[in-house]
Amino acid sequence: MIADSHTALYGVFGDPVSHSLSPVMHNSGFSHIGYNGVYLAFRVKDIAAGVSSIKALDIRGVSVTIPHKVAVMEFLDELDDMAKQIGAVNTVINRDGILSGYNSDCLGAISALAEKTDIRGKKTGIIGAGGAARAIGFGIRSERGNVAIVNRSADKGEKLAADIGAEFCPLSDIEKLGCEILINTTPLGMTPNIETTPIPIRYLEKGMVVMDIVYNPLKTRLLKEAEAAGCTTIDGVAMFVYQGAFQFELWTGEKAPVEVMREAVMRET
Repeated sequence: MIADSHTALYGVFGDPVSHSLSPVMHNSGFSHIGYNGVYLAFRVKDIAAGVSSIKALDIRGVSVTIPHKVAVMEFLDELDDMAKQIGAVNTVINRDGILSGYNSDCLGAISALAEKTDIRGKKTGIIGAGGAARAIGFGIRSERGNVAIVNRSADKGEKLAADIGAEFCPLSDIEKLGCEILINTTPLGMTPNIETTPIPIRYLEKGMVVMDIVYNPLKTRLLKEAEAAGCTTIDGVAMFVYQGAFQFELWTGEKAPVEVMREAVMRET
């Protein structure tokens, strides 16, 4: 599709952002349904300035990623009820200069987990204390799962745990947690730092469900080691595509071509 003066502009705001496959996913979706839109990646360090640019450039919609999912909230005009409850935003829509914030991470994570396991009553350890951890923890609590926030920094971890009604576990004590589901929400293992991992393999137990929200690479070091330990694994593409489909439909008003978007992401991983 050739861009013209009527082409709607969308993008992802984050830092870093060069690894993002959101442009591939959304542009494939736009092309498939014949929608005159283009989606770009913007490295944004100053989120206040970034939000100002949405109005100035008439950007129709934005995905918000690390590290801006919480900070972006104060610069928006209104928040969806779920985004308010979660306390993080990963999706912005521009309706005639009114910027509204939503959260699709919660829906994406729960949909991805539900394909592989039951959540209710199970103990889930969430590594990290950022916006994605907040959204996923909220979703699991809503599904009546038990949540423990696992984080190196006690201050951030304890605050998030208190906010969503979870317990806190220092990263150094993760072996005492005894979780049935383990989710990495940190960027550890993401391209280009593919040899990093949030926890040593000795803490992975057979039968555990291990999910990594990193999708580039598709199989992170954490997931490779989890497979070797006999765990059920969930890669980041499932959550990524489900949350992206929500964004696509919110922005365009059209049904998201989920399989087309998934295939586009898989070709790049």
